[in-house]
Amino acid sequence: MVPRPPAHARARSVNVLLFAVAGAVTVANIYFPQPLLAAVARGIDVSERTAGLIASTAQLGYALGILLLVPLADAARLRRLASVLLALTSTALLVAAAAPDVVTLTLATLALSTTTVLPQILTPVAAVLAGPERRGRVVGLVGLGLTLGSTLSRTVSGTVADASGSWRSAYGVAAVATAALLLVLPRRLPERLGARRQSSYAGLLAGLPRLLAVHRELRISAVLGACAFAAYSVFWAVLAFHLAAPPLGYGPGATGLFGVLTLPAALLSAAAGPLSDRFGPSVVNSGGLVCAGLGLVVAGLVPHSPAALVAAANLLVVGVSSSQIAGQARIFGIGREVAARVNTVFMLTTFGGGALGSLVGTWAYAVHGWTAALLAAGACIAVGLMMVTAARPTVPSCVRHVTGEAGGIRPRTPQGEP
Repeated sequence: MVPRPPAHARARSVNVLLFAVAGAVTVANIYFPQPLLAAVARGIDVSERTAGLIASTAQLGYALGILLLVPLADAARLRRLASVLLALTSTALLVAAAAPDVVTLTLATLALSTTTVLPQILTPVAAVLAGPERRGRVVGLVGLGLTLGSTLSRTVSGTVADASGSWRSAYGVAAVATAALLLVLPRRLPERLGARRQSSYAGLLAGLPRLLAVHRELRISAVLGACAFAAYSVFWAVLAFHLAAPPLGYGPGATGLFGVLTLPAALLSAAAGPLSDRFGPSVVNSGGLVCAGLGLVVAGLVPHSPAALVAAANLLVVGVSSSQIAGQARIFGIGREVAARVNTVFMLTTFGGGALGSLVGTWAYAVHGWTAALLAAGACIAVGLMMVTAARPTVPSCVRHVTGEAGGIRPRTPQGEP
């Protein structure tokens, strides 16, 4: 009898649809409160600037969860890890729904955003299971789920809040949707991402800086991710306030409608994976940043036109999402043994930039208005474009790469690069 290979080697298929849906539901927990901020401010009697701290807290909590929890996927049992995270997130969402004041709501937001990090575990798992020949395509499809979750969640939460007359209902719906994944997702995951390893939790975390120091591909993607997502977060963090102010005067439902209206951009961003496989991630990064910059220009030139704001949001969504997918396609070639940890570094810097963008954006809007917030976002895009222009492009080429830390296949880099 021929011996069976280990479980992690046998699991080569990936249920892309399930991973995309699960990613969409869980990542939505970070973004669905954004259209509710004006309603939250009125409901618990705080200023708009104070309510804006909820968006910043969500980004900070997500970054904290990526740092402390995602590295576990390189060594832990994935099914157990997924079950625990889903249960904790659902509980925190219920606490947020019943929060009597802004302090409780902020702490609950910190807890739920810290534990809703499954999207950043599912993405490297999907990339590893797909293999090098389909990595970009699969990352793009799972990324499409994350993009749809982040954009459509605003529509759902705004609609639920308008229909129920309370922002708290949106948190309840999110808790039910997250808990429902417990019935489906864990059993469809492989037992482990790679071979069983004896690395301690402290060792996994301690190795993160070394990954950033050793791999140039990771450094490039990390900086570009932070710049792009900072600009994205500025726009969405202040959009609800801009639409609610005169002369527009829209409610949370109209703000949430932007999620549906940016659906074409979300769908288009799925092409970023195959394009990265064909032309290289740097080309896609550049195109994405240019699209995002154009969106900010449109929003600044025609600030009170709903049609122009929808066009701007579409350009921003396709640009930032495409850039993120390209960045992940670049880093997942480093090796399956470190797939979760390189994604930890990438997403930690990305959402750190997002948290800073939300904080700066709400402050700039409260003090100086819409134009100042857009200028802050534009500065982030400009820094990203300078970075990708200065970086020599990485040419994707599947070659064997064996190191003591990261086996598998990684893209070949041009001669002379580390």
